[in-house]
Amino acid sequence: MPPPGLRRAGLWLSRTMSQCVLEPRPPGKRWLVAGLGNPGLPGTRHSVGMAVLGQLARRLGVAESWARDRRCAADLALASLGDAQLVLLRPRRLMNANGRSVARAAELFGLTAEEVYLVHDELDKPLGKLALKLGGSARGHNGVRSCITCLNSKAMPRLRVGIGRPTHPDAVQAHVLGCFSSAEQELLPPLLERATDLLLDHIRERSQGPLLGT
Repeated sequence: MPPPGLRRAGLWLSRTMSQCVLEPRPPGKRWLVAGLGNPGLPGTRHSVGMAVLGQLARRLGVAESWARDRRCAADLALASLGDAQLVLLRPRRLMNANGRSVARAAELFGLTAEEVYLVHDELDKPLGKLALKLGGSARGHNGVRSCITCLNSKAMPRLRVGIGRPTHPDAVQAHVLGCFSSAEQELLPPLLERATDLLLDHIRERSQGPLLGT
């Protein structure tokens, strides 16, 4: 049987999936963590953000709790992290329209852009490198651009997961949409673990103090 905090979270998620008005809101802060990617293509470099969300869900004990929410066209899972609530989101729209799912979920759960984490692939970092960026431009990433447009803000914290950039510019699209090589797949498990650690540490730190965008 799950601990009381997770049972309460599960009951709350059940209510939120069927009601547009979310009440009462549980005590503590709430964060949305969105793994950007293309539905149906979970093994590609472009969908590595969704892979991070899968690892995050396993770490938090909610890997079997994903449920489809048609209002925001996404799969959602909710977890407790101390006194905070985490809404995990995997869009069911294509990458270029991920922002529509993220913005709708933020609206439903009463969250500001500063309370929405985006996890996505980063061409300009080699595989194995991570960076947590606080806001900023899309830097050519269509999923992030969609989120900025739909949320009307650049304030979202972003976990950038390096996938490396191919030498020839014409190879970028095939590289991004392609699957990880056998050698790269060996690097993925520790990478996903480190990405999860980085996210959770950052969220814990922000949950302990006032929301200052740090």
